[in-house]
Amino acid sequence: MDKLIIGCGYLGRRIASRWCREGHHVFATTRTGQHANELRQLGLEPVICDVLNPDTLATLPAVQTVVHCVGLDRRSGQTMRAVYVQGLANVLARLPTTNRFLYISSTSVYGQRAGELVDETAVTEPSEESGRIVLEAEELARKQWPGAIILRFAGIYGPGRLLRQEAVQAGEPIVAEPERWLNLIHVDDGATAVLAAESRSQPGAIYNVSDDHPIPRREFYAALASILGAPAPRFAPPDPCGPLPPHERANRRISNELMRRELGVNLQYPSFREGLRASV
Repeated sequence: MDKLIIGCGYLGRRIASRWCREGHHVFATTRTGQHANELRQLGLEPVICDVLNPDTLATLPAVQTVVHCVGLDRRSGQTMRAVYVQGLANVLARLPTTNRFLYISSTSVYGQRAGELVDETAVTEPSEESGRIVLEAEELARKQWPGAIILRFAGIYGPGRLLRQEAVQAGEPIVAEPERWLNLIHVDDGATAVLAAESRSQPGAIYNVSDDHPIPRREFYAALASILGAPAPRFAPPDPCGPLPPHERANRRISNELMRRELGVNLQYPSFREGLRASV
């Protein structure tokens, strides 16, 4: 079957690789010819387009499944709202009919601050501007494509992407409250969840995609430092006279129970401990 990934980056390439191994024909979007060559080398068929240039989206192919996982390239000079909301609107206006449309969202849509355990029924009142933008994009996807499947990802990590690795290796202080919670998902488990949602979810469903064990920051960074052979991490409180950093405004524990129960996802890396050892 034909598949399309819109935004074939860190997560998208893992999804594409799984589909290729299963024998599917996989299209992947990119904004540049250079990246198109990279995609061809991975066995993908590139579609050169820009979600912010509607005219270029006329070449989007008709496929059975679409995964929309466009992230913000800060080098592009575009705003997050433009990419996430207007870009998605442009795609939905020009996308041929498909059986499955999966939108990769974020647990930043939750704004809980007291360490609550949060499932998909929790209120979505984001405390961060980025979370409000992501929630606006979710609502747009559901309005324009009522059967869209929403996957709210925790922080994605894996080889080549470890949270604050350079700062930890350098022994720099981490400006953060060490007892607040981190919610993470290894990129390979994230790809597994996407494929499970494609085959098993009901149209219009929402799932949290996170591992089994939210972890206090202190414990995570201590383990990362140990694996890297770096000094034990030091924490510094945010400047009390300045604005609160976005990552300090929320504090929640994400429940993945619905993902495990309805999608049957068995995580290869159920906690950061297994995932870190496989990522360094």
